[in-house]
Amino acid sequence: MIPNRRTILAFAPVLAATMFLGGCAGKGDLVVDQGVGITAVRSPCPAVGIPDFTGDVTTFKTPGDQSAANIDVTASMTHVRSTCDDTGTKVYTEVTFDVLAERTDTRGARQVELPYYAVVLQGGTAVQSKRISKVTVNFADGEARAQASGKAASYIDRTAATLPADIRDKITRKRKAGDADAALDPLVDPEVKAALNRANFELLVGFQLTEDQLAYNATM
Repeated sequence: MIPNRRTILAFAPVLAATMFLGGCAGKGDLVVDQGVGITAVRSPCPAVGIPDFTGDVTTFKTPGDQSAANIDVTASMTHVRSTCDDTGTKVYTEVTFDVLAERTDTRGARQVELPYYAVVLQGGTAVQSKRISKVTVNFADGEARAQASGKAASYIDRTAATLPADIRDKITRKRKAGDADAALDPLVDPEVKAALNRANFELLVGFQLTEDQLAYNATM
């Protein structure tokens, strides 16, 4: 299965949709932090990360037995890196990562395929695209550990990832002490909040886990 926000939150309160984020900061759109005002700027590039409990996978020799003695292969995603080209009408982002794997039985050379997903989320919940790929890990005879690399990419409409001019004006407009809305935080405006949410994109990667695998990770 492809764990999305709904899947992850179904395991609450053990799970939280916390991610390692790697956004592309620079001149561009506004970033709002904790509803207290503008703290930085960002480009339309999506934040990149691995949702909690989907960056690891464990397979077992005998199905249904999740004891330590029955573990076959374990693997973890690490060294997540991203590049982003936001110069065109479509924002292109590419993510690369390493997979570090370990097996319990080192006899003979072995090839293991591990499926992973790449999901583009808009507004934290709306899935815009999802793709399944596989990373192949090759164990040499007698070796317990092996490493492989994977990658994912996405295209996002630049207009959708950019705040409209009228919303930007609402947030940045200078207010005088005598103005009726001088003491009001523009970020509590429902229209502003909705626009900020719509312009928020994420490119998430992780192992494609079964429900049992996700539940196993949540208890480790």
